[in-house]
Amino acid sequence: MIKLNNMKLQSTAIICAYNEENTIENILRDVSKVVCFNEVIVINDGSKDKTGKRIKELKELITFTDVHLLKNRGKGFAMAKGTELANGDYLVFIDADLSNFKNEHAEKLLYPVINNKADMVLGQPTNTLIPSNINPFKNLSGQRALKKRDIMPILKKMETAGYGVETLINMRFKANYKTVEYVSLENLTHPSKFQKAKPHKAIKEFIMEGCQIVTTMFSNLNMAAKSNKNRIPDIFIINN
Repeated sequence: MIKLNNMKLQSTAIICAYNEENTIENILRDVSKVVCFNEVIVINDGSKDKTGKRIKELKELITFTDVHLLKNRGKGFAMAKGTELANGDYLVFIDADLSNFKNEHAEKLLYPVINNKADMVLGQPTNTLIPSNINPFKNLSGQRALKKRDIMPILKKMETAGYGVETLINMRFKANYKTVEYVSLENLTHPSKFQKAKPHKAIKEFIMEGCQIVTTMFSNLNMAAKSNKNRIPDIFIINN
């Protein structure tokens, strides 16, 4: 097992939440126990349910920084806002609907970046609808660790990318010859959209996300072309 507990890390966990009243408390409690995070930032992206209320109630019990946007600005804007506020040199983005996030998961995400074995690490929860070894969308994972300085130049682009933000970051890294490593996050649970919403709503969300991803690609054609030209193999997938 990787051990980072004794290292003086400057790392920030960023959780972006939109209408996650049923899961936000669990993930915040889990992440607050991770010893290798110096700070935790949660961005409430204009949620219409009780997500904001849950966050404020929990703030009385554990320590984290919370930001409540008055209206929904999109995942990209929320991630950019968290990045802007982060004091850490290393950032770990974590989805708000995860369950059972442990210190070992944070270590597996952070270790390769801190030790310069990879520029970005994408984590694949094992308890999810599509197994990580056959998941065609693994590069869109919301669980990723990277250096803050590597995404600061695209912060404004992130703000308008919506659900295309992961695609934007991926293109940025490949265009600049950055290495990406995939790690398997054992026993971490990530529900699918079909588990969280009715089929018609889940399908609608998939279509919306797909449109935002395509829009991001077409809005950054120069970066996309450069990322394809500079394409390098991703680092091996760790399965244990």
